[in-house]
Amino acid sequence: MMSYSTETLDTGRFQTFYCEAGQENEEVIVFLHGSGPGANSVSNWQHILPELAKNYHVIAPDMYGFGNTKHPEVHPKSFWEWTQLRVEQLLELLDKKNIEKFSLVGNSMGGYVSLNVVMYAPERVKKVLLMGSAGGETPPTPEIIRMVGFYKNPTYENLRNLTSWFVYDPATIQDSLEDILEIRYETIQREEIRNSYLQNMFPMPGEGHIPPNALRQMKQPFLLLHGFNDRFVPKESSINLMEHLPNAELRLFTQCGHWLQVEKREDFIKAAKEFF
Repeated sequence: MMSYSTETLDTGRFQTFYCEAGQENEEVIVFLHGSGPGANSVSNWQHILPELAKNYHVIAPDMYGFGNTKHPEVHPKSFWEWTQLRVEQLLELLDKKNIEKFSLVGNSMGGYVSLNVVMYAPERVKKVLLMGSAGGETPPTPEIIRMVGFYKNPTYENLRNLTSWFVYDPATIQDSLEDILEIRYETIQREEIRNSYLQNMFPMPGEGHIPPNALRQMKQPFLLLHGFNDRFVPKESSINLMEHLPNAELRLFTQCGHWLQVEKREDFIKAAKEFF
């Protein structure tokens, strides 16, 4: 299997850590990870990037406030401000790499950021694949509330329990979960990770939804993938998005939770290759 390289690029305002592979390919796909304790590009995409890099130039940054990207000294005052900065971070990274047009893959919060990138720079985005995406009008689930409060008791056991809720049946993918758990537990120990997580990282009630009129203006082809048994972002979020996006297809996967790229890896890779 092909691998990927990692690098940190200084674009002035941001020092962005990212994974990259398939630079010889012309078509660019940017992968945006989700949130949660210890979330980063590696834990989200490590098994996906080598496969897609066979045909595409793939880039997966640690978004602002996560992972090995330099964290802010003065934190954003709201979830909306975090989102705007992440959009600007991504576009500045791609500008620095002389990449004008690209497609997006967004998981969970990364899906929400992807939708905001389309709003901010529609002329640059070719196609969008959303997976378990936030942005639809759904209330927070009990699991999301527990995730937001993780640092009240940031133990290994608590992280293990939380991680198991991301999938439908942890027993079927135990090795993959252990890999993710190891990466994430090491990450949550760092003070700058904790500080960013606790500073307005998550939406307040009524925030975090893309207005229907904004969705209706997004003309790009969209593929929405969602686990039927997602306990963090219910499938109704993708259903809501699809109702307003003019050029969207939705596929639901049974016996699948929030981490479709882990639980249904081969299905995800096949769907992505067919779509792009």
